[in-house]
Amino acid sequence: MATFTFEIKNRPNRAGKFPIYLRITQNRKHKRIKTTIELNRKNDFNPKAKQENWIKKQEPNHKKWNDILAKELERGKDAFRKLEEEGLATSEMMASVITNKGKPSSFLDYAREKTRGIFNEGGIRNWKKYNGFCNKLEDFLKENKKTDLPFAELSPDLLSKFKSYLHTLHNEREPEKMLHPNTIALNLRIFKTIVNKAVKEGLIKPEKNPFLSFENKTIKTTKEKLTDEELERIRNLELEEGSRIWDARNIFLFSFYCAGIRIGDLLQLRWLNITPEGRLIYYMGKNHKKRDLLLIHPAKEILQQYRKEGAKPTDYIFPLLKNNEPFAGAISPEDKETLSPEMKQKLNERLSSKTSIVNNNLKKIKELAGLNKKLTSHISRHTFASKAKQAGIPDGRIKGILAHSNLKTTEGYMGEFSTEEDDKVLSSIFEQSSPKARIMDLIDKLNPEDLERLMALIQGK
Repeated sequence: MATFTFEIKNRPNRAGKFPIYLRITQNRKHKRIKTTIELNRKNDFNPKAKQENWIKKQEPNHKKWNDILAKELERGKDAFRKLEEEGLATSEMMASVITNKGKPSSFLDYAREKTRGIFNEGGIRNWKKYNGFCNKLEDFLKENKKTDLPFAELSPDLLSKFKSYLHTLHNEREPEKMLHPNTIALNLRIFKTIVNKAVKEGLIKPEKNPFLSFENKTIKTTKEKLTDEELERIRNLELEEGSRIWDARNIFLFSFYCAGIRIGDLLQLRWLNITPEGRLIYYMGKNHKKRDLLLIHPAKEILQQYRKEGAKPTDYIFPLLKNNEPFAGAISPEDKETLSPEMKQKLNERLSSKTSIVNNNLKKIKELAGLNKKLTSHISRHTFASKAKQAGIPDGRIKGILAHSNLKTTEGYMGEFSTEEDDKVLSSIFEQSSPKARIMDLIDKLNPEDLERLMALIQGK
């Protein structure tokens, strides 16, 4: 059941008038719809009116405007009765009918609208995925000589045909290959998410949801990873210092040494993310979780190669992003959230472009090192996980230090992990392979007085 009442806005609009709204209440939720009536004085409105006298007689147009409000009220109640018969009597649907928008008929328009909403909210990564889905759906319709997809035509059969169509598409990055089954599954998941939103908003009856009898599964993929011998081949390559291929190797190895930090986060690291105590502290872009990691000696050595005199704490560590970029002033997670959608898109595009540069150079490194495996920035993450497993680290701890927020088992106890436990994991993985690194870490922990005494002993003083 729904109730209908009129209310007036407390503050005047830009024209100095007070708009009157029709308020629809259903299941304790309110939906307000602006009417065509605006009053010059707030006191001319009677919220407790009887016999349709909402506008007091002191307003010269009271009779005419009360008649208009009565008709708008009746239209609202009539919309409710008709929608109730169809099982679609939600406040959103009633608002759509009352404002003469009617029931949306185009699922494609609805999907585009939801996609624009994601962009406006700044979710650029998701927007790219949703926009890609919309483009594929539109191309599918064109191939079938259709320009639109009405809600009424959504069916399990249509989903099957769309799935078959996706299997005919080529991979954008590797045109010689077809679309990966998991990419197809991702597009179908997006399709399902949008349909579920439409069901929730009363645009589709729950029992008419086409995904109720449609299922699609992902396939298990092989996670490429490097052996110690392959890593050593990469380390031993003679590369020109300061070149892009040299940067690519450093970025790959730094990610490996820092628990598989994702390249999108790594490229945005600044010197202020490195603490005097030798720790890396940053917030992940994917889920905004804080990471506080011990920097092992090889990671510190890489950082030392990029330190420049006069560098500011806010300067980027790795020189792929420029310090004068229009988005460079957004340093904290809060700053980044206040960027405009267009600026977030620019940052995302720049990161994507720089990641491609790194990966293209990693392909060259693969050839130079004589590797028979795929080599991308993300392989460093897989390699770290493999190395941790070989070191006997429990699966739960590996998931924790990788910060896999999409794993329910990890989310359940992420908050219980301390940085001390993460430090032990990193130390146990890397310290055994490099005595020099252990010595250097011990030296780093010495205070100035102890370091001076050590130097005196070495020099025989």
